[in-house]
Amino acid sequence: MFECCITCLLSNQNSISQHIWVDMSLYHEKQKLPLLPQSDEGEGAFEYSQRVHIHGGDEAEEEEEFTATPPFSWKKLWLFTGPGFLMSIAFLDPGNLEGGLQSGAIAGYSLLWLLMWATGIGLLVQLLSARLGVATGRHLAEACRSEYPKWARLLLWIMAEFALIGADIQEVIGSAIAIKILSRGYLPLWAGVFITAFDCFIFLFLENYGVRKLEALFAFLISVMALSFAWMFVQTKPSGVELLLGIVVPKISSKTVKQAVAVVGCSIMPHNVFLHSALVQSRDIDTRKIGKVREAIKYYTIESSVALAVSFVINVCVTTVFAKSFYGTEVAENIGLVNAGNALQEKYGGGLFPILYIWAIGVLAAGQSSTITGTYAGQFIMGGFLHMKLKKWQRAMITRSCAIIPTLIVALAFDRSEGSLDILNEWLNILQSIQIPFALIPLLYLVSNKEVMGVFTIGPVLKGISWLVGTLVIVINGYLLVNFFSKEVSGPAIISIVVVFTTAYVAFVAYLILRGIPYLKWFRE
Repeated sequence: MFECCITCLLSNQNSISQHIWVDMSLYHEKQKLPLLPQSDEGEGAFEYSQRVHIHGGDEAEEEEEFTATPPFSWKKLWLFTGPGFLMSIAFLDPGNLEGGLQSGAIAGYSLLWLLMWATGIGLLVQLLSARLGVATGRHLAEACRSEYPKWARLLLWIMAEFALIGADIQEVIGSAIAIKILSRGYLPLWAGVFITAFDCFIFLFLENYGVRKLEALFAFLISVMALSFAWMFVQTKPSGVELLLGIVVPKISSKTVKQAVAVVGCSIMPHNVFLHSALVQSRDIDTRKIGKVREAIKYYTIESSVALAVSFVINVCVTTVFAKSFYGTEVAENIGLVNAGNALQEKYGGGLFPILYIWAIGVLAAGQSSTITGTYAGQFIMGGFLHMKLKKWQRAMITRSCAIIPTLIVALAFDRSEGSLDILNEWLNILQSIQIPFALIPLLYLVSNKEVMGVFTIGPVLKGISWLVGTLVIVINGYLLVNFFSKEVSGPAIISIVVVFTTAYVAFVAYLILRGIPYLKWFRE
């Protein structure tokens, strides 16, 4: 429902832009220039030979009116399908799975409505990210490098790297937990970390054969997750009536506030915002024609909506399985990703296909797919902010090492302590929550800026909704941070350090916000 509203809103925005900017567009057509200034610092996120070519096959289509959007084509939708599903992996990573199972175990079915709206919020943000990438030919990290002064973009890069490392630790640990289960405990966590580390070589190998091969791998992994968690859903038989009521009827209590905040916080992953703006550039689009760009935005809107609808269904399966199995029990408060499989096994037993191993297969698919997208995102973030002239395999090895080394330390330190891993996961969630403004605010500023977006600047209605949603997410995560630190931080020295860092943090967030206000142009000088 929410996805449909966003799609209609973006379509109306494109229509308005067409009428306002038609004269400018015709000028560009006569001069055979792109609609927006294109970066001359490289070939963008993908080299020309790596892109999926969309235009150029139909002479009649080439001669069509410059501002006209070509009619809908299922063939073209298929060619555009892929980036949205890679983006949706972040909604299915082990961190989100743990948030979903804890939500079900502690809150039952009552937060499914929030999961639906949080997915809709995530869709809105990701569509704005895709819009930036398609319309400007630059991904978010590259756009930040161009728009912000050196000190600010370096800080944004550091924050993005912290967010990526935090997410990658969760993803790699999730894979390692699954490998440990599937090996019946013979392989410890640190061995699972080493095995997962080699996924970057799979990524590099497949990328050499084209982006469609990589997208096929992710389609397979999403299918494995869907089948695994659907099988668990069928076996545990959650209540269909309570499921529907949980989606339709908003309900929240003081006991489930923490889970509610976590559900919303998981809807925006900072590194994923950077990633999607780069992935959409894997299609070769004729940016000299406004209709072609509008067509690309339309197809990306459709495929991203479908991809997140699939991720929503998978997350519903996970949440309802644990709601059915553990809601109202003593186990509920202590369940996490580490012991979830064993808890299910104790409740439902073995059988021909033990639920423990079905769960592990789903978690392994989630962990492997999300670590590969993390490697992908790391390349774009580092290359975009720093404009490093490195080969892709070198950037992949650097970004992979940044995540694997701390993850290996974590695996060695917490291998035999389930409680410590759960505490670590809470800190990693906090780390990513802290970074959300540093991806979200620059994105909203850039897509609202006519100098950057030209024809495709978002209009006042969509701009208002986007900033309102962004503010809501930042406030909710702010509540989570205050609640967490008020319980975990004690002692004068530690409190003083937290106050200093909080002051600097708030000042930088305020700078990013004020820089986006049109009437404060002096702030951007």
